[in-house]
Amino acid sequence: MFKQKLNPFIRSPTLNTVLMIEKTIEKNSGEFNRTQLWNALPRKVMWQTFLIVLDYLENINKIAFDRNGTLGYIWNPKLAKLLSKRKEIKL
Repeated sequence: MFKQKLNPFIRSPTLNTVLMIEKTIEKNSGEFNRTQLWNALPRKVMWQTFLIVLDYLENINKIAFDRNGTLGYIWNPKLAKLLSKRKEIKL
């Protein structure tokens, strides 16, 4: 469940912020934990907003965390396109 639903007073991130964070994760996949990634962002983002974006990206299966807390970019559009052609999978 997204944190936005739990607390309606949390500000929503803009699309530009989400894309900036996603691109930074993709570029540095497997190198940073949450804090290191937050410090490596090209623009500063509030910590709470940053956590909402990470929660969102994890829920839509674009990122994953290993047992040490390192972020990895796991989205594979070519595989998703191949899987969508299978008759067992409905989009």
